[in-house]
Amino acid sequence: MTEYVDVDVRPILRAGGEPFSVIMSALESLEPGQGLRLYATFKPVPLFAVMGDKGFVHSERALDAGEWEVLFTPAAKQQTAAPIATPTFDNWPQPTVKLDNRDLDPPEPMVRILAAAEKLEPGETLSALLRREPVFLFPQLEKRGYHWLGGFTPDGATYQLTVRAPS
Repeated sequence: MTEYVDVDVRPILRAGGEPFSVIMSALESLEPGQGLRLYATFKPVPLFAVMGDKGFVHSERALDAGEWEVLFTPAAKQQTAAPIATPTFDNWPQPTVKLDNRDLDPPEPMVRILAAAEKLEPGETLSALLRREPVFLFPQLEKRGYHWLGGFTPDGATYQLTVRAPS
């Protein structure tokens, strides 16, 4: 079982600071086989590629108030662990509603997505295009019982979100 070193960068982020050097310093101090447990005020998607290049895989968990806990596990250790089931688009129907929110400022994209989601029939989906990852929307969707999948396009300019109504 992997032992994790906790790094809480939420105070740095709340103060407007940049926590990258703190994270990299903690990474350098890890013993062989240790992982890093990161606490952040947002889902640190850009860090996933950096840590992947350094030999770590990640799993993330949304906390309250849009905050995140991310486990960075050495890749060799992860290969022997049981795989974590993650939802895929394979069994999701095509979106019945398509929203392009890229030209809207927060909180309007969240408001539009939540309003459209409330009109979905059980199991139906909607898709939305956004300029940024909607980290404050995720807890709202989860609280209402919706599932979601999303990620940035390869150029990093657009976040594609799909929301599925509870069945």
